[in-house]
Amino acid sequence: MPLKGRLGLDTARVPQADRHGLLWLERGRVTVEDGTVVFATAGNDQLEAGAYDIPLQQIANLLLGPGTVISHDALRLLARQQTGLLAVGSKGVRLYAVSAPLGPDRAKRARMHAELWADPDRRVDVARAMYRMRLGGELPAHMRDIDSLRGVEGARMKQVYQRLAEQYSVEWHGRRYDRNNPESANAVNKAINHAATAVYAAARIAVAVTGTVPQLGFIHESSGHAFALDVADLYRSSTTLPIAFRAAKRQTQRNGDIEGITRRLAGRTLRKKNVIPQMIDDIKEVLDGDDDRSDA
Repeated sequence: MPLKGRLGLDTARVPQADRHGLLWLERGRVTVEDGTVVFATAGNDQLEAGAYDIPLQQIANLLLGPGTVISHDALRLLARQQTGLLAVGSKGVRLYAVSAPLGPDRAKRARMHAELWADPDRRVDVARAMYRMRLGGELPAHMRDIDSLRGVEGARMKQVYQRLAEQYSVEWHGRRYDRNNPESANAVNKAINHAATAVYAAARIAVAVTGTVPQLGFIHESSGHAFALDVADLYRSSTTLPIAFRAAKRQTQRNGDIEGITRRLAGRTLRKKNVIPQMIDDIKEVLDGDDDRSDA
C-alpha cells in the first residue's frame, strides 16, 4: 500500500531482489510533487480517498488499472529507479501494455529458462513438474512425453468439469467451442472462455515481472506467450473453472451478461486469492529448483 508522508528519492537504486513486488493503483493520478511520486485518488474498494506518497525504490512494479493516469515526470522517475510499469485491466484480468525498465537486475532466471527449454530431457522434467502442480500428485516415472501427460490431464479434467457442474447445479454437456462462431456456445462454455482469458492475463503479468521468456513454453509451443499459457494452466482446476461455473450459476439467477459477470468474479478472485503473487512463486519454483528435476 502507498504510504502517506514525504519519503523522497535517493540517487542509489535498491536492487530488485530487495524490493516488494507489485503495487496496484486504480482510479487516480500518478504525479510528482517535490521529488516524490504521489498517487492521488478519490477512493476505490481497496484504498480510501487521499494523496499517497509511493516508496518507489521499494517497489518492483506498478500496475495501473482503469481510471488511472500518469504524468511524464512520474514516468521519468520510474525509469530512473528501474521500476516497471504495467497497464492492466481491473484486478489484473487483462494486460494492455508493459513499460521498460522491467524485471530483475540480472538475467539469471531468463538464462535458466532458456537452458531448461533447450535441453530436451530437462524440458520434459519441467513439463512433468508443471503437470504435477496441476494434477496434485506424482506421475508414473516412465511417462516422459507430452502426449501421455496430456492424456492423464484430459481424464482428470473430465472429473473436474463434472464435479463443478454438480457443485454449482449447472447443466453440463461437455466442453464445446467453435472459434468461427463463439456466440454459439452456451453460458458455461462462454464463461470458461472469459475466465480463461482473465487468468491468462494474470499469467502474462507474472511472466513479465519475473523477466522470463514468454515464447519458451514447456507444454505449449506455437504461441508468442506460450510460457504464460503454461502458467495459466496451473490454475485451470483451482481458479479458472470454478470462476466459470460460479458465473454460469449467477447468470441463471440474475440473467445478466455472462462476460461482465465472469470478469467481475475473476477480478475479485484474482485479488482475494493473490493469484498473481502465487504465479510468480510458481515460476520461481519450476525454474529455480535443482538442476536435476527428474523424479524418475
